[in-house]
Amino acid sequence: MKFSYYDDVVRGSEREDGLLIVQFLKGMVGQTFSFLNYYKEIPVSFDARLVSVENEMAEFEVHEYQAKVISFEKKVLIRAHEKSPVPEDLVGEVFYVNTTRKKVILSRFHYAKIRSDLRRFVRVLLDGRRSDVDIYCDSDIIPASIKDISLGGVALQINGEISGFDVGKELNLVLKLKAPDDLSLSEIGATATIVKMVGDSPPYTCILEFHSERHSQQSLAYYINQRQVEIIRELKELSV
Repeated sequence: MKFSYYDDVVRGSEREDGLLIVQFLKGMVGQTFSFLNYYKEIPVSFDARLVSVENEMAEFEVHEYQAKVISFEKKVLIRAHEKSPVPEDLVGEVFYVNTTRKKVILSRFHYAKIRSDLRRFVRVLLDGRRSDVDIYCDSDIIPASIKDISLGGVALQINGEISGFDVGKELNLVLKLKAPDDLSLSEIGATATIVKMVGDSPPYTCILEFHSERHSQQSLAYYINQRQVEIIRELKELSV
């Protein structure tokens, strides 16, 4: 996973910050912290109990699902604790994780500001399920595929060369969303504005913000909810 869910915060130096965080954690043994990870863009957040702190490493008891995701992400976001002397959130890197024992040891702590909590909509990743899009740009129809989607917008992958895709440009889209059984297809029309383009050569990533349209919103909400249920079920059944 690309850990793009937070901004780094440095209060002193990285080394000083790390030592201060460890010192704070030593006084918090037995306390619970709110952990946050993402599985296919779905937030996974449970309380974790701090068991011990030794050699600049902190051992936590965590929820089974949290342990599963941590084993993939190798990092943990920790929301700012009410007893913390500073307002920043924390990031810890995974030194050890045991999903069976629901045990995680974190090290190399630093301060951060979690940005993903500011999301207004649930986002879902569509990996493994091909869902295509037709982009109507000027007189051209450009094919693309969906990387992730929410009620607020969509990230598209465009494999061919493009022109005229400038930030702020308004586009018409036809989203072709496959049902969980892969047997049915929903076509949803939408208008959207380009907010970001990523890449200097194909494949490009195009980030779009949807315009509010009641019919599209209802259809999208149903699809996203179905995909969210599918991802949660997958996480529950996941063996690592």
